[in-house]
Amino acid sequence: MLKAYLLISTLLVSFTLVNAQPLVRVTGKIQDLNFNPLQQVTVAVLGQQESTLTTEDGSYTIYSKTTSFTLKYSLLGYKPINIKINEKVAGRIVRDVILVPNINELEQVTVTNKQNQLSNTSTINIADLSSLPSVSGNFEAILKTLPGVSTNNELSSQYSVRGGNFDENLIYVNDIEISRPILIRNGQQEGLSFINGDLVTRAKFSAGGFEARYGDKLSSVLDVKYDKPDSSQLVLTTGLLGTSLSSKYVANKSFLLLGLRYKNNSSVLNKQDNKGSYNPNFGDAQLLYQYNFSDKFSLSGLANFNLGQFRLVPEDRETQFGTLDTQLRLNIAYNGQEIDSYRTAGGAVTAIFSPKPNVAIKWINSYFNTKERERFDIEGRYIFDELETGFASGGFATVRVNRGIGTYLNYARNSLSSQTFSSEIKADQSFENHTFSWGVRFEQNKFKDDLNEYHLTDSAGYILPYDSKKFYLEQSIKISNNVDIDNYTAYIQDSYNIARNTDLQLGVRASYNSLSEQILISPRLLLAYRPTSNNKILRFSVGVYQQPPTYRSIRAYDGILNLNQKAQRSYNTSAGFDYAFDGLGTRLKFSSEVYFKYIDKLIPYVIDNVRIKYLSSETAKGRTLGADFSIGGEFVKDLVSYFRLSFMKAEQDILGDSYYSGQNLIFPGYLKRPTDQRVNFSVFFQDRLLKSPTYKVHLNMLYGSRLPIGSPQSDHYTDNFQIPAYKRVDIGFSKDFLDDYALRKPKLLDKYFSSFIAYFEVFNLLNINNTVSYLWLKDVDNVQYAVPNYLTGRQFNFKLILKFKNHQ
Repeated sequence: MLKAYLLISTLLVSFTLVNAQPLVRVTGKIQDLNFNPLQQVTVAVLGQQESTLTTEDGSYTIYSKTTSFTLKYSLLGYKPINIKINEKVAGRIVRDVILVPNINELEQVTVTNKQNQLSNTSTINIADLSSLPSVSGNFEAILKTLPGVSTNNELSSQYSVRGGNFDENLIYVNDIEISRPILIRNGQQEGLSFINGDLVTRAKFSAGGFEARYGDKLSSVLDVKYDKPDSSQLVLTTGLLGTSLSSKYVANKSFLLLGLRYKNNSSVLNKQDNKGSYNPNFGDAQLLYQYNFSDKFSLSGLANFNLGQFRLVPEDRETQFGTLDTQLRLNIAYNGQEIDSYRTAGGAVTAIFSPKPNVAIKWINSYFNTKERERFDIEGRYIFDELETGFASGGFATVRVNRGIGTYLNYARNSLSSQTFSSEIKADQSFENHTFSWGVRFEQNKFKDDLNEYHLTDSAGYILPYDSKKFYLEQSIKISNNVDIDNYTAYIQDSYNIARNTDLQLGVRASYNSLSEQILISPRLLLAYRPTSNNKILRFSVGVYQQPPTYRSIRAYDGILNLNQKAQRSYNTSAGFDYAFDGLGTRLKFSSEVYFKYIDKLIPYVIDNVRIKYLSSETAKGRTLGADFSIGGEFVKDLVSYFRLSFMKAEQDILGDSYYSGQNLIFPGYLKRPTDQRVNFSVFFQDRLLKSPTYKVHLNMLYGSRLPIGSPQSDHYTDNFQIPAYKRVDIGFSKDFLDDYALRKPKLLDKYFSSFIAYFEVFNLLNINNTVSYLWLKDVDNVQYAVPNYLTGRQFNFKLILKFKNHQ
């Protein structure tokens, strides 16, 4: 019996020894650069199911089933580290690690960064750019998920911030102010925005209350940086909607960034109500080169060439709309074509001089030339019917009554050439508890504008029985403008500690505009208070923001210029609260801000698609009140998600406007602004699928409540009509074949690529017909109808992102 027991025990031990894999026990401590212990650091064995978190003193213990493996150390806010371990036999080893802060991620989850506190900005997580499903593919798509930002057009890179219009947003790339083309009428014609997301290393966005170092506009600032990359890299992104190639090269004293992009979204446009031959082609090239002559002096050059052509040969259109009681249908047959094009070329040279470690001086010189053309000659023959609410046999709607039959003609031969030259000196100096900044800038703008367009319709907009063959020239514009505008600006600001937990920033801007001949002074203040715990921040800002006249704002829709226009002025105040905390098994950040803007000098406007039509001869006053909330963090490890909610009310009162209602003279007072979108909600959520870390889902949801709109044929702006709420869901699925957590990596891909990710995306998942604008019609009874212009329907996309291995 004893022999049998020993035999069985020997066999079991032998079997265990044969099938058991050697174990390696790894222990150690993880610290930051100041040798402070880091807790909640994830330590994982790549390719295995082993992972653990560090304790309060930064220590950890983890096991590996093999003697050759890779450990990954990751913590949001710090750069992840991979350490390869090769042991001959099983045993115990010690690995202590120091993690280096990752500024881009750190500002997402911490509220202790002084510069972030005193700039009233939020840092954009660059890693989300490639994962965000977006029809436009432009960098600005990620801004539309931020609190305070609203949009109702997925084809456009334009956005409204806290009740402001598209022209009130500042965009900087490496401290160079960027402008957009002027003649673009709708999102279909928009191509590639200036910002190349493949080259961006960091970006910050402020929805208001920004500091004095930024320019003279009313609403927001987007500050984008193309910096030195960590290593040389070649990345190819290709899909059904376009292709991009970026190359990054790093040498001892220099680095080079090169980006090439091409976009053609005809497959998306072909699903709109307007049927025809769409041929939109857009491309650009960007190059940044910087050479460091010494530790104190460096020189960089940025070159850009961006061009696009939108060509459309329309065929027909059918749009059904109305209510359950009144169903309407518009059919249009087209002749003619539309060709719109633009070209931007230019660049900048920046000299950076640091005589001392705490002093940095920049001299930035830039020049950009933009040429735009509109060429369209389109005839539309239409039939406008009211349908029976029921359906005839066969499933086709029957016509109850014809509301109109007629023809219209749109013609344009418009050209605009603009040149912008600027030279600027900026300086920053840190000493003791102060960060002192100042700058001076000169900018010259030249515009040569030739407008020649008209719109022909039959009488009163639609054929009337009593005069069926008479035509009127409803709108005719033929004018040439040549305008030069010079801007001189200067700023000074100081950020310093007034107490252990309190920081104050004081700044002031001064500017002079040759058009308005005004000297503008804009003081700004921002106060940040940290309670005893470093995971909370209270912020308060107040300031004056003044926007001098631009060519866009002085030109009325008919091309006539108001050369006597003065600067717009807004008084802004806001209070914010940020709170970082641990919850749901991760580190989360909650942000909130309430704000109020009073604008005593405002140029009113109406918005048609993405085109702003200024009432350049009018002046208004306005007020905007709102609140923004957001919460975000790694709800799933290594995948950051956000939930954001905004409330806003924006009003304006055009001074001196009135109209008669019967015998009574009405002064309308405050009415809704065209950007008065009361509620905005967005979700960007990421998760893993199929119990595998290599499969991911990326969900983007946007909701914007109704926007006010009035008939352009009315003499006054009214808010008795609305664009319906904007509702959109885009979803993407990705597979990372070379993910660090992958159990098996294809050898062929692993040989040539450091990353190989495939995306399958569904745009407008719920196939919702969102309205962007209206075509206004009149019937035989002179009753106006608003025919909706719908945006894109459901669309599928496939793309690959390939990062080639660096074999240097």
